[in-house]
Amino acid sequence: MTEFTLVTGGAGFVGKVLVAMLRENGERVRSFDLAPPSHPDDVQGSILEPYDLANAFDGVSSVFHLAGNAQLWARDRKTFDQVNHQGTQNVIAAVKNAGNVRLVHCSSLTTLVGRETPIGRSTANEEQRLEANSMLGAYPRSKLLAEGAIEGAVADGVDAVVAIPTEPIGAGDIGLTPPTQMILDFANGQTPAYIDCVLNFVPLNSLAEGLIAVRDRGRRGQRYILGGANTPMGELLQLIEAITGRDMPKTKLPYAVALAAGAIDTGIVSQVTGKPPKAPLTGVRLAGRQVSFSSEKAAKELGWRAAGLEPALRETLDWMRDEGLLKPV
Repeated sequence: MTEFTLVTGGAGFVGKVLVAMLRENGERVRSFDLAPPSHPDDVQGSILEPYDLANAFDGVSSVFHLAGNAQLWARDRKTFDQVNHQGTQNVIAAVKNAGNVRLVHCSSLTTLVGRETPIGRSTANEEQRLEANSMLGAYPRSKLLAEGAIEGAVADGVDAVVAIPTEPIGAGDIGLTPPTQMILDFANGQTPAYIDCVLNFVPLNSLAEGLIAVRDRGRRGQRYILGGANTPMGELLQLIEAITGRDMPKTKLPYAVALAAGAIDTGIVSQVTGKPPKAPLTGVRLAGRQVSFSSEKAAKELGWRAAGLEPALRETLDWMRDEGLLKPV
């Protein structure tokens, strides 16, 4: 019987690219997602439903767990724990029931930044170990708890490894995850000032290649950051301006001012209106830390490096233009 590679969240922003790449490599892939199937091997279902997962795991030899809530804000913060933490626990249970399955868990760079991380420039790698109560919001807390569940599973004998992508960038982010929304707002001239932060983007194709490398060459129980170049916000804005022809803001917003605005927008305005904040408080807190991330472990152990930012940024902006998301300059 042909064995399957399972991708939870296979219809998502990153999942679609990973599924396509795996199929191009000759693997039989089963996408597991809330979205209707787009391929005969796909299965529709939820990671919150053990019965759905049991069906999806039939004949599976490896799993990429990408499904989750990747936003930085939700009106009900409990949804982050439900989807990202409890959902991961359900996937682990399905792996244990299936037996002899390698699990790649997709975490988040936000788990490497906490309250004790200094305001201003600092660096982070896979050795960073923080506590749940140190996290800067409900989303990173849920992702850190999910990592903890993976570590516990490894101790129980599960063959699992953790990938920690930085901020994915590329075409097709229909759900507009926070990094894509940020780029869109700048490109449309809707953000008059910016926080002097450091960003790290990983192009979609590079990320998919990195996830496969983690599965194929990653050491059991290890964490691998999959990121590109650390880019100051000012440099990103220069690139957006050069590509779109729209003048970018030159005013840097002091962190204290941004923090106050984020607290009001997140804690009051969004709770009343039900609409996502323009500057989620979690995002402001993360930006103020100005953390640079190192992917040297992935380079040395997996032979992986990310492609450059500019081509992926152009691809992203071209997609936005084609989708009618960009306003005329």
